[in-house]
Amino acid sequence: MRPERTTVSQEQIIELEEKAREIRGRILDLGACGKKIHYGGSLSMVEILTVLYFQTLRHDPRRPSWEDRDRFLLSKGHSCPGLYVVLAEAGYFPREILATFRELDTILQGHPDRKKTPGVEITSGSLGQGLSQGVGIALGARMDSKSYRVYVLIGDGEMDEGQIWEAMLAAAHYNLDNLTVIVDRNRIQSAGFTEDIIRLEPLADKWKALGWAVVEADGHSIHSLLDAFTAVQRIQGQPSVIIANTIKGKGVSFMENKIAFHTTAINPEQYRDAICQIKREGN
Repeated sequence: MRPERTTVSQEQIIELEEKAREIRGRILDLGACGKKIHYGGSLSMVEILTVLYFQTLRHDPRRPSWEDRDRFLLSKGHSCPGLYVVLAEAGYFPREILATFRELDTILQGHPDRKKTPGVEITSGSLGQGLSQGVGIALGARMDSKSYRVYVLIGDGEMDEGQIWEAMLAAAHYNLDNLTVIVDRNRIQSAGFTEDIIRLEPLADKWKALGWAVVEADGHSIHSLLDAFTAVQRIQGQPSVIIANTIKGKGVSFMENKIAFHTTAINPEQYRDAICQIKREGN
């Protein structure tokens, strides 16, 4: 399906691109003191979350439990550093709290906890479960005659889990056109390259065969993502998926497409190098 061009101005797109750069830098800040972080998958989804939280989602940081809010579910919970930074930028909690990431009694655990962190919709970390929860929430919206939409971000490596495919079948069976999945298609998982471990391609054809409307996007292009999210909101009668082609560790040359940076700690020299790269990208 070819996404339609959105009406967002060029100035707004530039602002979103700058916001994404800021978010990428703040993710790196979380590991400045040597904390072990899932850098790869957090950096690959930055533009996706930027477009969602600052252009697409109907939400109110002052009312995290607002009944009519759109729901965003991070199924690949190990990438929560990216989500935490975005939630702070959106106003769900003060930025200063980011410095407590993974510390004792913090609200920012190593995997997201919906009972601790404002704005977090589901507790996740055990892979494969988020889409099933998204199906249930989308069904609940229909039963309650609510207009909110449900967005679920999954990893491509996470698609090795059988529960993902069961949820795909259920969503299509119930024609959940208020449900959109975003696949962070960075082609790397913790143990190696996805196509070496369990081959996913032709990925778009598999989603289509199971009854989903498919939109493909450049996961690092604000333009492309805006078009994709506009397109899925107009789909009726079936669930939708955005296959967002991304780069693991995007924005930091020594992390990009490197399996080792799925999760690791970086030293002060690497941190300074990475921050300099992010700043140069914005000049």
